[in-house]
Amino acid sequence: GRALLVLLLSGTVSLLGGLIFGYELGIISGALLQLQADFQLSCFEQEVLVSSVLIGALLASLAGGILIDRHGRRRAILVSNLVLLVGSLLLTLARSLTVLLMGRMTVGFAISVSSMACCIYVSEMVAAHQRGLLVSLYEAGITVGILLSYALNYVFADVDEGWRYMFGLAIAPTAMQFLSILFLPVNPVKLSSWDSDCRKGLIPLQDTEDRAAAKREPYQEKDYSFLDLFRTRDNMRRRTLVGLGLVLFQQFTGQPNVLGYASKIFHSVGFQSNSSAILASVGLGAIKVVATLVAMALADKAGRRVLLMAGCVVMAVSVTTIGLTSRMAPLAMARDCRAATGPNASHSLSQHPLTSVLPQAAVSPLPPASGAVKSQAGPAFAATRSLTEVFASTQSKEVVPNPSLTQKRDLAGQSKKGALESTGPPLGAAPWAQHTVLNWITLLSMMAFVSAFSIGFGPMTWLVLSEIYPAGIRGRAFAFCNSFNWAANLLISLSFLDLIDAIGFSWMFLLYGLMGVMAVLFIYLFVPETKGQSLEEIDQQFSRKR
Repeated sequence: GRALLVLLLSGTVSLLGGLIFGYELGIISGALLQLQADFQLSCFEQEVLVSSVLIGALLASLAGGILIDRHGRRRAILVSNLVLLVGSLLLTLARSLTVLLMGRMTVGFAISVSSMACCIYVSEMVAAHQRGLLVSLYEAGITVGILLSYALNYVFADVDEGWRYMFGLAIAPTAMQFLSILFLPVNPVKLSSWDSDCRKGLIPLQDTEDRAAAKREPYQEKDYSFLDLFRTRDNMRRRTLVGLGLVLFQQFTGQPNVLGYASKIFHSVGFQSNSSAILASVGLGAIKVVATLVAMALADKAGRRVLLMAGCVVMAVSVTTIGLTSRMAPLAMARDCRAATGPNASHSLSQHPLTSVLPQAAVSPLPPASGAVKSQAGPAFAATRSLTEVFASTQSKEVVPNPSLTQKRDLAGQSKKGALESTGPPLGAAPWAQHTVLNWITLLSMMAFVSAFSIGFGPMTWLVLSEIYPAGIRGRAFAFCNSFNWAANLLISLSFLDLIDAIGFSWMFLLYGLMGVMAVLFIYLFVPETKGQSLEEIDQQFSRKR
């Protein structure tokens, strides 16, 4: 009975941690529309507000590892919950931009610490044959949290100071997670000896040599310094190579940028009305949720290596297909921050945070209502949305384009002006409008990419990272790899449009395809299979073998 309770509460902590993370990432997109009007924010101020979460998260990825290792995983999650409550209250009661910035930085710090501590704590708390399912639950929580935030953005779009409710509602899941973890034990529930774990059939050992070695050397937790990550002791350098390789390939396969073209592709295949655009973007989010559930079901059966390699192969094929089709049916590009003149442009998920967005006419699935444009958004609003994307994809999560939250505002603008005006050339004049078949191939490729990422790199990277390091340095090692993940994501997102200027859109995506092939080779050569093994067994195998 107690084991079942621990299992259910561990699952709850993992799911709620992910849900809070996804919610905080997605909610800024709708809140910023109202904050811009209420606080008269300039382009630069909006950029700073969105990027403040990233600053908090980077600080957490540098300092959080020490907190997790020194004070324990459970205490780190409890502290992150309290910090998140403080941040949410600051945002809910904010009367100035300074308080908003402090609130978002606090929230960024809290969700970054929580994301690391949750994965490690749950991986240590549950049996080997359930670990893949329960750690992957965190990823599923994120996808649900993002969709929930978009739904609430839409609900509060016309409410006076609705952003206060948007930020304040994060308090509910945070309080639930805090209460759930109070009932969980401080330390993982360990069985009497390592070998008894194997006898009970929880862990199928690899071979008789391992079984004999396990009996000869009872598992001892060791102390490690941070510099041990780069030494040959217990094969730590190899483990660091595996961890860094996974987080860097996760970014360099193009994950932060592929969805930047979601709205444009929807537009080109005919999703032009409000309702169909909403349906398309929600559909993309639903595909991600379903794919993550598939990954959860398969993590402990097929194994981590198989899912990572299969996901990488499909991602490489998908981005290569997008690259080839865009050579035959070119997509228009622009770098002008001022090109975006309305809230709709934010759904381009543009990649150049400070200076550039895609032209609205080519991107937005919703035709701009000039009344809504002038009254609701500053000229460079869309540029600020991109920093949300930088942050959102950092933990390996894509954000689905979210046209729904502006539907009400667009309708309001429509009634004021009476007619919709287009800011760019009509659809028929676009160079990609005549290539219907190619556009559908591109759309299907993008859906395949989202699915493959959500089955492979999305959940499996963090699952493997929570398994391959010894307990004594697991928090610091996880945080070290995590900081590279943030940095790589920021680099990819900032350099994307410069690279497109230099080598062209299609070559950029073909380059992502090449990186996908390299990622498959890396996983095949370096990443071990960890399914069905206890954390102690994984550690001993790493220590003994090349």
